[in-house]
Amino acid sequence: MTLRPHRDFLSIPDFSAAELEQLFQLAERMRAGRYHGQPLAGKTLAMIFNKSSTRTRVSFEVGALQLGGHAIFLSPRDAQLGRGEKAADTARVLSRYVDGIMVRTFAHSELEEIAAMADVPVIDGLTDLHHPCQVLADLLTVRQHIGDIASHRVAWIGDGNNMANSWIDAAAHLGFELTLACPRGYDPDAATIAKAEAVGARVRVVRDPREAASGAHVVTTDVWASMGQEEEQGARERAFAGFQVDAAMMRLAAPSAIFLHCLPAHRGEEVAAEVIDGPQSRVWDEAENRLHIQKAIMAALMGGESIEG
Repeated sequence: MTLRPHRDFLSIPDFSAAELEQLFQLAERMRAGRYHGQPLAGKTLAMIFNKSSTRTRVSFEVGALQLGGHAIFLSPRDAQLGRGEKAADTARVLSRYVDGIMVRTFAHSELEEIAAMADVPVIDGLTDLHHPCQVLADLLTVRQHIGDIASHRVAWIGDGNNMANSWIDAAAHLGFELTLACPRGYDPDAATIAKAEAVGARVRVVRDPREAASGAHVVTTDVWASMGQEEEQGARERAFAGFQVDAAMMRLAAPSAIFLHCLPAHRGEEVAAEVIDGPQSRVWDEAENRLHIQKAIMAALMGGESIEG
């Protein structure tokens, strides 16, 4: 199947399960050095950053270059969005100049506004609601180390944030079992859970992180206070007491379990140093896989790359 022109990637359900499989295969070829195409030759990606980033910026910028293209970094200081220009107006203008737009911002509605008005593909680099590129990188890491996700159990430990929401989307789409352990008051987005339940997804929310970790093949977490929540740090530390992924929690998981974290990590808070720096950690492969999966996404959406199996 070849993707239609001007198709966007705002959340994981924007690709079918079959298309995701083909994207993973393309990304695996790229990681293995078996892909030499230049589908972005002569093309430019505009990268709108209303939230700062290390991995998102570098992986998209390097990825565009490796595919033969060019990426332009636009922070609030560099674009009129920072001075109150409507997102829709920015989208209309950028569509006249570039071949794709990546957006990393706070409100998901702003991303949707840009996508609605842009005449080029728009990619979700992160919003407060979803982080689909990261979770696709996580799934690529699972494939790399333990195989097909459908036969494995995933445990999410911690805040029901944008990462948790995208994991729910992935579980609903790909059929694997997902247990999320979140303190009361920090659940994932209710609408995202409802959509997953409507299709019979094997997704549940529990309060005991040990219950989630028990028998899991993948244990994953994120910081307790995300960007923009710094004032809540103290309250969140109290709410998340007992939710640290440490060696004792990892011993509850399957013997072959791997640990994932989207980074940046706060050792001694959501994860113990002995885990993230230990033998079960696949965090650095996970970070690298942002590059490969995003290259596959850009090649398909912007470069017309076929993702037929």
